[in-house]
Amino acid sequence: MIHDAVRAAESRSDWGAAISVVSAAARCRSADADMHNAHLWHMDLLVKAELIDELAMLARADVHARRRLDRFLYENGCDGDLRQRAQRGDKAALYYLVKLLRRRGEQIAAQQVVDEIDPADQYALELATRDSS
Repeated sequence: MIHDAVRAAESRSDWGAAISVVSAAARCRSADADMHNAHLWHMDLLVKAELIDELAMLARADVHARRRLDRFLYENGCDGDLRQRAQRGDKAALYYLVKLLRRRGEQIAAQQVVDEIDPADQYALELATRDSS
């Protein structure tokens, strides 16, 4: 039911309407899968609507918003923002930062960032040193 209304608004690039409809049905960590999926959809719509400041505000307390923001920063090559978030303890930001540096061919920088931010994080170290072939 809401899917049709949101999809129609999306097809018109009417982000305000799409966000309004989906956010009314969205619940983070709901046992109802539809409500939880609507919450994730809401995060994606904020990106499509370029409401990154709103997403960042939600990311302060919402893990899904935080993860979506980190992915947005990665996709847009925002290494400085990812570094700041990683330095504040955001593990996903650290992983995306390492992946971004590796994608750019900056292997040494990727290893250095892990050494600087969290040298005990084995997954980050693995991402930084993994053979790219």
